[in-house]
This record gives sequence, C-alpha cells and structure tokens, in this order.
Amino acid sequence: MQKVLLATATLFIFLMNIESRAQTAKDFAEIWEKHHITNILPSNVRHKDLQNYLAKLKQLGLKVDEVGRSYGNREIYQVEWGKGPTRVFLWSQMHGDEPTATSALIDMLAYLQTHGDKKWVEKFAETFTLRVVPMLNPDGTELYQRRNLQGIDINRDATNLKTPEGQLLKKLRDEWSPQIGFNLHNQQELTAAGNSTRQAAISFLAVRGTADGSSTPGYERSKRIITAMVLALNQFISGYIGRYDEDYNALAFGDNFSAWGTPVILIETGALYGKDEMFLVKMNFVAFLTALQSVADGTEAKLSPINYDQLPINTSEKLVNFVFRRATVVNFSETRAAPFVSDVAVNFERRRAEFINKTYVRDVGGLPNLSGLEEYDAAGFYLVPRFGKLRVGEPGEFLFYKKSRTVDWNTPNLETAAPPDAVFSLGKWTAGEGVVPRK
Repeated sequence: MQKVLLATATLFIFLMNIESRAQTAKDFAEIWEKHHITNILPSNVRHKDLQNYLAKLKQLGLKVDEVGRSYGNREIYQVEWGKGPTRVFLWSQMHGDEPTATSALIDMLAYLQTHGDKKWVEKFAETFTLRVVPMLNPDGTELYQRRNLQGIDINRDATNLKTPEGQLLKKLRDEWSPQIGFNLHNQQELTAAGNSTRQAAISFLAVRGTADGSSTPGYERSKRIITAMVLALNQFISGYIGRYDEDYNALAFGDNFSAWGTPVILIETGALYGKDEMFLVKMNFVAFLTALQSVADGTEAKLSPINYDQLPINTSEKLVNFVFRRATVVNFSETRAAPFVSDVAVNFERRRAEFINKTYVRDVGGLPNLSGLEEYDAAGFYLVPRFGKLRVGEPGEFLFYKKSRTVDWNTPNLETAAPPDAVFSLGKWTAGEGVVPRK
C-alpha cells in the first residue's frame, strides 16, 4: 500500500509539473491544430461569418458586446476575457482586406474560455483582462477593401476622427487605458524580409509613439515581447520574419495609442509560398499566446531587445509571383511588331480565396532586380500573349511555343489552329505543365 501511495504521489507531482511548465511554441501550434473553431479561410470571412463565430463564443460564456456601428450601420463587437490587472487591448481588420488575425483571435478566445482548468490558462486569467475588437471595419470587410465606406483609411484617422470606426476605437482606448495594445494587420504578400528574396510571412513593429524617436519603458517592453514571439515563430518560419517600417506617422492609431499611454505592438501578416491562409492563422495564434505567456511568467523582462533590433527591415518591389526569363515575345496583334527577347513578370491580383486567381503583367524587360516565387527559363520558347499584346497591367495569359516550330502568327484563331506547347492561365499551367523548365 505504501508503495502504491508513493507511486501515486510521484505521478501526481509529475503531472503537476507538466501542467505548470511554460508552454512551448510547438505546444501552442498543436493546441490550435486540435482546437481551433474557425473553419473558413480568413479572406472569405464576411461580417455575418464573424457574427456566427461570436455567437459560438457567447455560448461558451464569453462576454460579447456590441460597442458601436460602422458608417454602413454594421455592428462592431468587443469580446472580454480574464480578470487580471494587466489590461491588454487587441483589434483587427481596421483595413477590411486584412483578415488573418481576426480568425486567430476567435480561436485564442475560444481556447482560453474552454480550458480554464489548465494551470497556465488560469495564470493568464489572473494576470490579464483581454479586450478584443475583431473586425473594426466590417464595411470594408464586406467589400474586401482597405478603406471604410467613406473612402477613408481608418488607420490614418486617429487625430481627425472623421470615421465612426476611428471614433469608437479611440473611445474604447480612452475609457479603459489599456497597458498593452496589439494592432493587427496584413501586409502585401510579396513583401520581402530584408534584402533577401524570402517573403516576410509575419512582420513586427514596436511602435514608439514619439516624433523625435526617443524611447519609453513601454516601447522597450514591446521590443522584448516581440523578441519572445520571434523566438517562438523561428521554429516554424525562420528567415521569413521581418520588421515593419518604423517611420513616425502623426495620423496613425499605432503612434497615437503609444503617445496616449498604450504602447502598441504592430503585427503584419504577409504570405508564405506553399502555405495556405490557415497556416498563418496558426502562426498568429502561436504569436499571441507566446506574447501573453512572456508577460504572465515574467520572461519578457529577461529577453534582450537586441533580437528585435536585428530583425531585417521589410522591403518591397523585389518579389513577384512569376518570372519568365529570356522569352521571345510575339505581339501578334501588332502587325509591324518584331519579336523581342525579354523577361516577363506576373503577379496575382489581391482577392478572396473563393474567387478565381487572376494575374496581371507586373513588368516587361530586363528584370534582374526582380525575383519570382516561381521562375521559368523560357529561352527556348516564344511567349505569345493570349489576347495579342503584352502590356503592363494586362492579364498574364500566355501561350508558349517551342522556337523549333514554325508558326504563322497571323493565322486566325491562332490557339486553335496552332495548338501551343504550353498554356499559362490564371496563375497555373493549364496545358503542357513541365514543358517550360522551372529555374
């Protein structure tokens, strides 16, 4: 009996140690994989979908309140969780076409609410009160556009306050005076991490809120919290994390929140070739819980902000979706146009995942400064624009013919009369995949 009691006590202590230890980034990722409640790709989520998610949170016992209305009279909500003294305010989708964090916030709140028996969740609840505004700009979300229905960028309305959404955001901050703020966005999917050719899947910024560039204790804490998130995300996307442009903007909410006494951490989600939107929801989920844990257990105070300072600064205008190198371009609708050798860069249009992928010609010419997420060596091919003329901004629809072939480019119904060796349409090979070699 004594041995049984000793073994039981040992097992109990072991389980308690497991329960009370700090969660790892991989733990958080596994939690999301097993327990996330969002089931729609973020870019497809409309206001009604958010309301359905929030109804589930309310059924779980979370405090969900309508706190205002948009310019188009759509409801804006705030969700509250926890009972601790550290006030943390998170808001997403002030730009309607920047949706990733909204889903991650829903998943985080659902998990915290349903797993209060976990020691680390209990610690969070005792440390924090979270207030979350998912989808500040429901009108922009409905139209999948950046601005609100007034045509105003809400994130540039912090001082003028011409938008009801901006007025509400300032009111919520002023009435509560949160100690930490998270401003959650999406950046252009072809943003690069520093001078590399790697996408910035996620970028961070500790927002100073001071025009002269001076530091504050809250700003230094934000840098340490970001360091915790970077160390966690490096386990999944090392090399694909950047630092957002730090230029002070007197009209932006992030700078003004920080100036008003709520130091802000900006998180900008990009994209990652080969990964879907839900993977980046998971990365946001890991980042949010890591940030909270670093504050709850005090580890952020021990981290060096130099890790933040060394993050590569975002760059743009370097990455494109596709590049066809050294193609011989034939503009068959221009009777006097001679074929010419050129690189051709193509990008996807920004759109909801449920819509057809459309592409457009990003640039034409010698393009050594551009790197494609996919590159093809088209030196042995004629590149023929499907609609007869290659121009920047036109659809990226191409027919490829081997240069060993003799083709009369004036043939009516060219594509039918002289079937191409490969066809590139809507961002994929609809015929002849593999014929044009990948670089």
